[in-house]
Amino acid sequence: MSNTIYTLSNISYAYPRGATVLDDISFDVREDERVAILGANASGKSTLLHLLDGLYFPSAGRIEAFGVELTEESVETPPFSREFRRKVGFLFQNSDAQLFCSSVEEELQFGPLQLRLPAEEVERRVEETLRLFGIEHLRKRSPQSLSGGEKKKVALAGLVTCGPEVILLDEPSAGLDPRTQQWLVEFLEALRRTGMTLVTCTHDLSFAADTADRALILSEDHRLVYDGPLMEALENLDLLLSVNLVHAHAHRHGSDVHVHPHLHELAHDHRHE
Repeated sequence: MSNTIYTLSNISYAYPRGATVLDDISFDVREDERVAILGANASGKSTLLHLLDGLYFPSAGRIEAFGVELTEESVETPPFSREFRRKVGFLFQNSDAQLFCSSVEEELQFGPLQLRLPAEEVERRVEETLRLFGIEHLRKRSPQSLSGGEKKKVALAGLVTCGPEVILLDEPSAGLDPRTQQWLVEFLEALRRTGMTLVTCTHDLSFAADTADRALILSEDHRLVYDGPLMEALENLDLLLSVNLVHAHAHRHGSDVHVHPHLHELAHDHRHE
């Protein structure tokens, strides 16, 4: 039996003076899992991912990570704070939000240096990761000069140099060309084979099918309405219709009306929740 990484118990979240965006959510995440958090825009997916990364904290309920409650104090207090940041990596939807060094090489050095690793170990990790991602030729380039797909690779490479056990991915396929998206699918599968735990927030059902085994589905009233095998969820059209992940489109043929479910073209709408 694999170990539990996260335990969420009846958590809710509301922005200050704002509406509730997560309501009474409970689930566990175990090591080696590939989990997709699914839901329509504004269902609370990204907020939930930020809670798992200790960037936000619940208004009610409790989140534990590696057996420790995630609170503002715990994520800022050593030794847990350092261990948590080493074990958990967060890939932002907008790569520009996490790329701020003057070169790609410095981006890859930044995380291990913050973990206070020896200089020799930092350089070893950087060289291995540059080769792994096939981005040696970018090492001296400014991240801001790169294409969207290259930025995504560098952002993910920066996480990998820290040796995480969990990677949280916020709409990772957004804005990627087909070739880079296929590379990302294959790379995440390679990470899974190493024992990495992956939690992906997405409303791209095709990408979820390629990168996850378990689905957590949020409704538009911010509740968890499904927790189970991903493929079973994708075959449940009533469920997908109810959470606005597909829509029913009616076609008239003479006197007959036929209703067909269609996937939303949500991949073109990348608004933050």
